Amino acid sequence: MLSYRAPLEVETGTPPDASVIWLHGLGANGFDFLPIVDELALAHLPPTRFIFPHAAEQPVTLNGGYVMPSWYDIIGLHADALEDEAGIRASMAYLNRLIERELQRGIASQRIVLAGFSQGGNIALNGALRYPQPLAGALILSSYLGLKDCLAAEASAANRALPIFMAHGTADDIVPYVLADGSRAILTQLGYRVEWHEYAMPHTVCAQEVGDIGNWLAKALAV
Repeated sequence: MLSYRAPLEVETGTPPDASVIWLHGLGANGFDFLPIVDELALAHLPPTRFIFPHAAEQPVTLNGGYVMPSWYDIIGLHADALEDEAGIRASMAYLNRLIERELQRGIASQRIVLAGFSQGGNIALNGALRYPQPLAGALILSSYLGLKDCLAAEASAANRALPIFMAHGTADDIVPYVLADGSRAILTQLGYRVEWHEYAMPHTVCAQEVGDIGNWLAKALAV
């Protein structure tokens, strides 16, 4: 049974009117994206609770079995790589528990954005597309769509019109650009609305991207 530390939380106003659950990438933790809350101040978002969970520690095949914070095991990063389906689904179940906690705290599902970078983006995207109640959006950075072959059968009707922000670096040497672009194509073919952004950067986040994220969040969480 995987063990999760309590997530970090930052509220930009009281009481919060919306929530953003933001999943970090492989080997990082919830502190990784904590500074982005201040960087998004210019976006003039409504009072928002930002939640930054920590992945459980587990061995990662791609990194020689080294134990690190990871949302699931990674065997490879190419279109036909084997996937740790059980691990992906376990993290999606944990994400669902975080969503349910927000609902219990009075945040409507339509006011919840799921966000993630790299490995965390895969969980956020798959979790959002399968969630049974309508969400505000999915914010997917330097990531890709896992479990793609079963999405059509498992997709939630409640989130068929989910706003999706996808961004990727054209010089990404960790998650290949072609993998992200292929994921966008699959989503588009299935009828999803994808707002696509690309930047001349490696596997990271740049200032222009933060500005675009702020603009998108402001629209997704507009009252």
